Amino acid sequence: MPKVDTARFIADLQALRKIGEFKTGVHRPTYTPEDMESRRWLMTRMEEVGLESELDGIGNVIGRHKGPGQKLLVGSHIETQNEAGWLDGALGVLGGVALARAGLPVDVVAFADEEGHYGGFIGSRSFIGQLEEEEIDRLANRYHGKPLRQALKEAGLEGRPRIRMEPGRHKGFLEMHIEQGTQLESADLRIGVVTGIVAIRQYRLTFTGMQDHAGGTTMEERRDAGLTAVRLLAEIDRHFPLVRGPRSTWTTGRISLDPGAASIIPGRCEVLFQLRDVDSAVIARMEDCLRALVQESNRREKCPCVLEPVALSTPALCDPEMQQALADAAEALAPGAWQRMPSGAGHDAQYLSRVMPAAMLFVPSIGGISHHWAEDTKEEDLALGVEVLAEGAARYLAR
Repeated sequence: MPKVDTARFIADLQALRKIGEFKTGVHRPTYTPEDMESRRWLMTRMEEVGLESELDGIGNVIGRHKGPGQKLLVGSHIETQNEAGWLDGALGVLGGVALARAGLPVDVVAFADEEGHYGGFIGSRSFIGQLEEEEIDRLANRYHGKPLRQALKEAGLEGRPRIRMEPGRHKGFLEMHIEQGTQLESADLRIGVVTGIVAIRQYRLTFTGMQDHAGGTTMEERRDAGLTAVRLLAEIDRHFPLVRGPRSTWTTGRISLDPGAASIIPGRCEVLFQLRDVDSAVIARMEDCLRALVQESNRREKCPCVLEPVALSTPALCDPEMQQALADAAEALAPGAWQRMPSGAGHDAQYLSRVMPAAMLFVPSIGGISHHWAEDTKEEDLALGVEVLAEGAARYLAR
């Protein structure tokens, strides 16, 4: 079993959280001065453990093992959501540094913008060759609109080459992460071996009614796009439990009324709706149900609805052999205190799984809190997590 310096691992996590510190969490959005400072800090840590570090033109940081033979790629991301937590992403990157310090043949990577300030997983997609220059030209910050090209220039990344994976160099990709939910904590478990990462299907529902006066238009005359949307969403919530899987989720992320004034009947309503599951058959049932409910709404209501796909990802199943190596390590180090489980959130691992075997390991989140500055995990669970990660990596490399 590799000997992991868990105290140094936790000290590194504590040091990184100081960069962009916000309350008990971190505010370190992609390409901000704080984000770039954290990337330079990481490169120093990589060099200290014997890795050869490089920062590329999209902001990815990679630390390469200098020895011969096939390596494991280990990592995640280190930028954060706005005013968010200190462990989301950072845990997986510094877990990789801890494995390198313990002498395991690993490359360590921090992918840029997993949190989607400028786009969807642009760092990991760039690494596997699925981010074109034309897309970089189009992308802009979702909060303040700054073009990605401008952000890269201001961050000092303009003109740097983008790192691409080397075919055959890596035996697989490992990512350790906080659970971002309550399954482990509720079951009094300490480790989750991830079976797969959910598909995320996002839709735009656009309802067209008739803008009119809120006082002069009778209820019988109205074509209220907002009320039609609310009634359809209630029907979705009533019917989805009949077709869902045990871990299916669905979310109405935004409802936008036009013109959005108290005394005007909304003539248009736009809804962003998302559903998630790790099982393709369950996703198909939920999508069929959604289309049928939209069709029934259009038959019954005065305000027609148009259902438009926005983003349609597919489930990413974790590699069985890597899963088993992590499960064996979990049973050896935390007998009876672990379980297999899907990930309800998206991760860089889902993109790496397209080009190499990939797997994930979860540690508990206190109260299930994530994407918030109160995010936290017990130190003993952080230490156990990195020990299981190292043991699992060693077992897989020996196969």
